[in-house]
Amino acid sequence: MTAARSAEERAPRVATRPSLDDLQRQSVEARKLIIEAIHHAGAGHLGGPLSATDILVALYFDQMTIDPTNPAWPERDRFILSKGHSSIALYTVLAMRGYFPVDELNTFDAAHSRLQGHPDMHALPGLEMSTGSLGQGLSPGAGMALGARLRGLPFHTWVMLGDGEIQEGQIWEAAFWSARNRLDNLTAILDYNGLPQFGWPEERGFTRETPIDDPGAKFRAFGWHVSECDGHDQASIRAALDAARAHQGQPTCIVAHTVKGKGVSYMEGDFNWHAKVPDDAQLAQALAELDTQIAAIGNEAAA
Repeated sequence: MTAARSAEERAPRVATRPSLDDLQRQSVEARKLIIEAIHHAGAGHLGGPLSATDILVALYFDQMTIDPTNPAWPERDRFILSKGHSSIALYTVLAMRGYFPVDELNTFDAAHSRLQGHPDMHALPGLEMSTGSLGQGLSPGAGMALGARLRGLPFHTWVMLGDGEIQEGQIWEAAFWSARNRLDNLTAILDYNGLPQFGWPEERGFTRETPIDDPGAKFRAFGWHVSECDGHDQASIRAALDAARAHQGQPTCIVAHTVKGKGVSYMEGDFNWHAKVPDDAQLAQALAELDTQIAAIGNEAAA
């Protein structure tokens, strides 16, 4: 078990936490950049990155102890995107946070680009782990958390999982081991958008139960502390992340309830947008909808 630390010591080391409106605005801006990058590349995953955006913004702008000017700082918090096919969302937030120029997002998925379709830790500063084969992100996260304990370092490790990839056995091997070692400096965040790549089978003419319809119960059975949040509400996300960092004696799993394709009316809840590229007209509509959302945030703040 990690040494007990006060709430102040475990809190993110930021001078002033951003307002919830600022975080929401950053999330919408990130979605615009994500969609533009996919459109420019002519390839890439889209629905999953949009469901994960709010959580990534909360982590990098509000929660994590990091220094973009020193990506190798030993005391930095670690983040692993286990669902590596959603890499464009992580790249976008890293760029917005200052790890590299935002203009570089236009090179996404191009030959010789640092921004490949799946994260390559050897190519881009700020990436803690190369991911792509699903189910393999929680294991190195557990190793990082144990390493922090053994080295006496205060950092927290965060791992984002997809609800499809938690059908992989390696996830549960890592979950069992993490709980046995009481890695309370490890948090798994489940992007629970409810849609795998091709939709649930009943949409194709036959029926089958959702593979894991109560993932929180399963993580509890493996000895984890479990909480839930609205993965698109910054107040709910902040509360869940703060509580996970403060919890002692167990690793934490946050089941974040999200919507695939969040933010764009014709993409939301449609598995066809898992890896579909918008055409010019669809891009224009998406950007217009997101601009309207940004304007609404400003109007609410002024009211």
